Amino acid sequence: MIRLNCIAFLAAAVLVTLATAHAETLIIENIDKSSAALTASPNRGMSMETVEAKWGRPQQKRDAVGEPPISRWEYPGFIVYFEYSHVIHAVTKR
Repeated sequence: MIRLNCIAFLAAAVLVTLATAHAETLIIENIDKSSAALTASPNRGMSMETVEAKWGRPQQKRDAVGEPPISRWEYPGFIVYFEYSHVIHAVTKR
């Protein structure tokens, strides 16, 4: 009787393990890679030249203020903050 219970328990454990190990692959079609690249924002440390080369001219450039000088560029989807001529932060617009 105990042996049958152990076998039943082991069989149930194997079935549960097999059921949880199952995974599905999600395929997403019709993604425009160029628009996906445009939604990404600049990384910390990028130069102004690199940002402008990758994302184009900003909609608006705000002059630097303070010490160290902090300036900001505004793009349609994000705002980039620079210290001197390098990115310190980029935030997504809502």
